Amino acid sequence: MLASDGAGSTAELVDLIAALEQLKSAACAVQAQAAVDFDAQRRAEQARAGVPAARQGRGIAAEIALARRESPHRGQSLLGLAKVLVAEMPHTLARLRDGALNEFRATLLARETGCLSAEQRAFVDEELCADPQALAGVGTRELVTRVRRMAAELDPAAVARRARRAEADRNVTVRPAPDTMAYLTGLMPVAQAVSVYAALVKEADARRAAGDPRSKGQLMADLLVLKVTGVTDSGDAEHAPAVPVTINLTMSDESLAGGHAPAVLSGDGVQGEVIPAEVARQLAARALDARAVVWFRRLYRNHLGRMVAMSSKQRLFSDGLADLLALQGLGICASPYCDAPIRHTDHITPADEDGATDLANGQGLCEACNHAKQAPGWRQQVVSSPRERAAVETVTPTGHHYLATAPAPPGWREPRFVKVGPGRYELIA
Repeated sequence: MLASDGAGSTAELVDLIAALEQLKSAACAVQAQAAVDFDAQRRAEQARAGVPAARQGRGIAAEIALARRESPHRGQSLLGLAKVLVAEMPHTLARLRDGALNEFRATLLARETGCLSAEQRAFVDEELCADPQALAGVGTRELVTRVRRMAAELDPAAVARRARRAEADRNVTVRPAPDTMAYLTGLMPVAQAVSVYAALVKEADARRAAGDPRSKGQLMADLLVLKVTGVTDSGDAEHAPAVPVTINLTMSDESLAGGHAPAVLSGDGVQGEVIPAEVARQLAARALDARAVVWFRRLYRNHLGRMVAMSSKQRLFSDGLADLLALQGLGICASPYCDAPIRHTDHITPADEDGATDLANGQGLCEACNHAKQAPGWRQQVVSSPRERAAVETVTPTGHHYLATAPAPPGWREPRFVKVGPGRYELIA
């Protein structure tokens, strides 16, 4: 095993870094070939087992993802890349194997040639990657520019069709940022994106010219919130406009009278974000001051921080249980390494195997993970005790075991046993 203890010269350390980078690329090439071989063997096994053709291949990408400690979506992307490299882009695979390309750049080459025919893709592969020296000193942007130029020359109609199809992928996503902030990203055609941005810039400049104290960036962000939600503008440079909020306040018996237990801020299809109690109180206060809607939903925990109950908020029990399972996982899929939002409420032990519909046998999964575990050979079981955070073991068709433990909720304390006398131990938080 290679390691750096700082004893080498600077030249030797640089050589070590370069060698490790080349080794990573070579490992990715071997992984790609292994993924293709695994896919072929697993599909053959499923066919022999009588799995309908339409369902053959289910769960394969998820197995690859678990092995690589990646999300199922990433596993699907990696398997697709591997198939393209092995079957259609042998020179790109060779450059990955010798370290002239890394996995990210190989992915870009496969993506940018996706609209071409197999023959055209092979031509680009040979032109760009047959000679390892041709890639020396080439940056990522230059490489993408080269392949896009070639694709446009080979089949301009295909490139145009791809651009039109890309409009169907327009969407808006949100992901957490430091200090209880978040990134809201909109993927849309360039004309619409520029139009939205220009409108925000124009109105922000006009308001600043009229004496608004907020910076241009603050104004653009606030104007986006105002136009989408319809809330009232506060004109406050320090705080963003107040919006309707739901405060999922995790509370124990000792904090009911006024403690400092953190809150979880979440929304439908959005991963929960733990925020300090003071920040939660400020959110609620500003929403109330602005006459926005505020909902409180209480999540009760015991003295060790285990989730035990939730107020129903005028919902049927089945919906309330689904909400509690989602909140128990902070809105994140319970599968190992998966960061996707929860879409399905799933029985760990299947209902057709007498699995109970209750909190102990329930989990929140994304759609891909729920479908993957329906493939033949997948098993799951609860391996935690009622006193512990929910832990589920997944066993794949190859017999590999993967453990996923629910995120620690606010107020969580790991159980500790302390010796209080001869042969006597006491559980403390």
